[in-house]
Amino acid sequence: MELLVDFLTRFVTQFQTPALAFLVGGMALAAFGSKLEIPDAIYKFAVFMLLMRIGINGGMEIREANLMEMLLPAVFSAVLGCGIVFLGRITLANLPGVKVEDGIATAGLFGAVSASTLAAAMVILEEEGVVYEAWVPALYPFMDIPALVLAIVLANIYLNRKKDGANTRVKIWPIITESLRGSALSALLLGLALGLLTRPDRVFEGFYDPLFRGLLSVLMLIMGMEAYTRLNELRKVAHWYVVYGVAAPLVHGLMAFGLGYIAHLVTGFSPGGVILLAVLAGSSSDISGPPTLRAAIPTANPSSYIGSSTSIGTPVAIAVGIPLYIALGQAVFGF
Repeated sequence: MELLVDFLTRFVTQFQTPALAFLVGGMALAAFGSKLEIPDAIYKFAVFMLLMRIGINGGMEIREANLMEMLLPAVFSAVLGCGIVFLGRITLANLPGVKVEDGIATAGLFGAVSASTLAAAMVILEEEGVVYEAWVPALYPFMDIPALVLAIVLANIYLNRKKDGANTRVKIWPIITESLRGSALSALLLGLALGLLTRPDRVFEGFYDPLFRGLLSVLMLIMGMEAYTRLNELRKVAHWYVVYGVAAPLVHGLMAFGLGYIAHLVTGFSPGGVILLAVLAGSSSDISGPPTLRAAIPTANPSSYIGSSTSIGTPVAIAVGIPLYIALGQAVFGF
């Protein structure tokens, strides 16, 4: 009962945090037909800055960290990315009215990671005073790449079998390289490399870090406007996508919380790290995933996988998931 009360308190309070407030504000503007437009160049710049800040900070911390402590969380991240896709393949992709390739693509997007959700969770944890290892955001590619690769492989195997009635080899390496070339992962990996191999402390403290929260609020505003716009597209596909968009982020996040707790017992993984791992798993890709899936699974309907992710999955992951995992962390770890 105490956990429920704490969650409800945090859920209400969450609407006062800048991240969610700007997300809801963007949805409200779109609902009232506002003509406000934020140029795509600003959106891309905000995403780049956020990921560079996360990457540089993570790289600097990895430089000082015990890599063995990262090993188990990194393995769990890859397991979660793949597990989420497999779970979507045997559930969503087999439901009435859902095309198999659409269901797999949706599962791939939910197995991948949302940079905006991750950034929002980091800010909220810092405001709550919850400590986490600064290298935890570097788990992003360990979950993101396996999920996208597996979704593309499963979809192509299904489509090839449907077309030819036989197994056809799917080349995995081109999929991996295409994922790595995506704008989100490229920025994050560049930041990691710079933080790990150089001494970017001054530019980090004087430029990237001070702008982080302001740019996150702009990104949340854009995400809110797009989320409402995508609702119209979601009405054109099976209602199961709405159910999946609501349930999947929470189920995936709780799975990750359980694995994170195991890592906590084995390696001393921090409570904040466990919460961030749950946030990573509960998020769905909003930057690198959609263009990757559009190119690799052209027969899949973007209205299904992008609509369920952007209009349902992301708001649920931020508004419900983050306060849920923090409340659960408080109940389990007593911080």
